[in-house]
Amino acid sequence: MLKLSPLFSSGAVLCRRKVIRVFGQTDSPYVTVRLVGPHGQLLAENECPAKDGRFEALLAPQEAALRCVLTAQAGRETVISENIAVGEVYLAGGQSNMELELQNADEGQALIPAHQNDQVRYFNVPKIAVPGDENDSRFENARWLPVAPGTAKDMSAVAYFFAMKLEKRLQVPVGIIDCYWGGTSVTCWMDREALLETKEGKRYWDEYERLYKGKTLEQYLAEEAEVFAAQRAWDEAAAPYRAENPAISGPELEQLIGPFPWKLPDGPGCPYRPAGLYESMTAHVAPLQLSGVIYYQGEEDTWRTQKYDVLLISFIRMLRRVFRDEGLPFLNVQLPMWIAKDAADSFQWPALRLAQQRARDLTRKSSLVCLLDQGEFDNIHPTAKRVVGERLCDEALRVIYHEDAPAAPQALYACPDHGRLTVCLSAPVYVRGEGSLLMEIAGQDGVFAPADAEISDGRLILSSPSVPFPVHARYAWTDYAPVHLFSAEGLPLMPFVL
Repeated sequence: MLKLSPLFSSGAVLCRRKVIRVFGQTDSPYVTVRLVGPHGQLLAENECPAKDGRFEALLAPQEAALRCVLTAQAGRETVISENIAVGEVYLAGGQSNMELELQNADEGQALIPAHQNDQVRYFNVPKIAVPGDENDSRFENARWLPVAPGTAKDMSAVAYFFAMKLEKRLQVPVGIIDCYWGGTSVTCWMDREALLETKEGKRYWDEYERLYKGKTLEQYLAEEAEVFAAQRAWDEAAAPYRAENPAISGPELEQLIGPFPWKLPDGPGCPYRPAGLYESMTAHVAPLQLSGVIYYQGEEDTWRTQKYDVLLISFIRMLRRVFRDEGLPFLNVQLPMWIAKDAADSFQWPALRLAQQRARDLTRKSSLVCLLDQGEFDNIHPTAKRVVGERLCDEALRVIYHEDAPAAPQALYACPDHGRLTVCLSAPVYVRGEGSLLMEIAGQDGVFAPADAEISDGRLILSSPSVPFPVHARYAWTDYAPVHLFSAEGLPLMPFVL
């Protein structure tokens, strides 16, 4: 028995300019792996021992290439993967806004029938809640697909626009490994070691264990089946209303037939348990060699923690450990503006945005895309994903490839000056549209009040009659509001508290 991981199936993209790790299963003591170029030339070869039925061969770093062949040989068995590319490989992770598929995004329905780019390929990690032979077979059957007419409809829209722009700029193949699940906490994607290394991670772990103490997997699956049956019944009750009015919204349906039974039971099979999706999904991908990680998550944790930065930093460290790359770049997406209809401002979203900035500032080779201008009132899933993906690409170009690309302006420091507070920025900003600039200042008492703002050559000069001696400033401290301060390149000013 000789099997390559499906990550190395025909059409795969291997990471360029780094040691290539090829892994799989065998019952032989040794495996020989070869990478052959498009003209039949041997690019790399290595023999490695197998242990406990698994092997991992290391091949020499390669430059970008197309139409290569990867072979693994053990005894009389040979496995061949064709149309292998060498280029950039990114893991796309997070929750529902990364999960939103191209077919459901703006432009998607127009792009899918016509797009053609064999240099951009994707691999969807199956959504598996519980590891095990039957579920793991779904991963074994997963395969790489190119962007071609009729494909990529189930690809992350954010990752699609990221990859298409990156390939165009770098002129090398780009592979995306989609690995996400809507509604998940960052703790779902961390392994037990990473969770237990901080008090905040251990709190998540302990709280969830208390919820289902003593419940078996069989008991959980029986409860889960009841929820699925209730969901099907709800959909059946909603069908006549949808037929009569295809545009009817979820909240409108719930007023007519009651709340949708969305919540899965707690238990050892729940995809939302801490460390669960790491075990059932991410662990299948590691230790693949990656160019970087793009990540869009945080909504689920806004109401659950005031220490998201602690969790996020542990998560990044874990990724670098399990993918064996201490410099693995991590490109994150900052939460946009959002509030539900008729909801009061919780101020939890601005707090998490700042936690994302702290994690970026405390972690090398990490970056953060500002989306303050991309949120939508009462819609937590905006379908305009091109901007998100292309801003992620710009961050990759700047941080990883050291190319010129626009960056969102940021506040650097604040200086009190005769009853005013001057905030110095990394770049000048300009006002677009009309409305509040969302600036506030406070004195030593920490009580913030709205501030008037004068904009002068990369500085904000803030003042308020109710704060005669300001020493603190903050910007965009709200779940949702329109923003009006942008750089010359059209990027929004990042939120800040100084």
